[in-house]
Amino acid sequence: MTEPTTTGHPPVTVVIATRDRPGLLERAVRAVLDQDYPGPVECVVVYDHTDLRELDVDVPAGRTLRYVANTHRRGLPGGRNTGFDTATADLIAFCDDDDHWLPAKLRRQVELLAQRPDAAAASCGIRLEGPGIAKERQLDRAEVGLPDFVEDRIMEVHSSTILIRRSTWAAIGPVDEELPGGYGEDYEWLLRIAGHGPVVIVPEVLVVVDWHGGSFFFGRWATIVEATRYLLDKHPELAGSRTGLARLHGQIAFALASGRRRGEAVRELGRVIRLNPREKRVLVTVPVVLGLLSGERVLQLAQRRGRGV
Repeated sequence: MTEPTTTGHPPVTVVIATRDRPGLLERAVRAVLDQDYPGPVECVVVYDHTDLRELDVDVPAGRTLRYVANTHRRGLPGGRNTGFDTATADLIAFCDDDDHWLPAKLRRQVELLAQRPDAAAASCGIRLEGPGIAKERQLDRAEVGLPDFVEDRIMEVHSSTILIRRSTWAAIGPVDEELPGGYGEDYEWLLRIAGHGPVVIVPEVLVVVDWHGGSFFFGRWATIVEATRYLLDKHPELAGSRTGLARLHGQIAFALASGRRRGEAVRELGRVIRLNPREKRVLVTVPVVLGLLSGERVLQLAQRRGRGV
């Protein structure tokens, strides 16, 4: 297996973990197979506790399409890890089954990694598309590192944008299958990636994120609380930024309030205010604590603007 060179076009494996969403899954796979990247591309579709289904898509020359079942713990982390287990290339990318890539995505990222042997992974700009929204998000930086991810989630570095070296995976380990409910698995993994080396950024928008105003975790407030606390325990470096720490405790406070655990939410809000009185999640959590709005309604309003809570 070979790492990218400045002149070569090394093979790339793309992993799409899915519970099978007909139509959306085909769109994601076609976009991978239709990349303008000159090198070989292998697409591995991992079915997570659902029957394998062969897709009605054309497989061009230089492309391979395989289907496998999740052999790890049920859920997205296990699906991603199964895909890596079967990957044959030294460069591995991931795409969510409801997102899709623009044709130059792999070519531009492989070129950038070839120029940056110190980089752990590559990312790119994204475009949010959904009912009532079409919004582009691009970073104004050439790279991001661990301090950046400690300070902020950096939404632009998305699970569907990452291209990682096999050597990085070997150094940091697989996606964490112990994370409660698999919530925030991409952020936890990015903390480890960035701790190994910088994530370099292709400035162009190359990934379209399906922004449909909801997610698998919509309303699963107890899982969000448990997973965020797990993240804080696992990554003590998060305590190095008062702003970042306030953000995470603000998420906990919002989830507690949304789950009608109002007394706990108020205590958590006190911690947030002590860390960073300007943390925006204080303002959105107070109406939920007071019963003026539901957590679901606040999320809907935020997502209409292309944001989460």
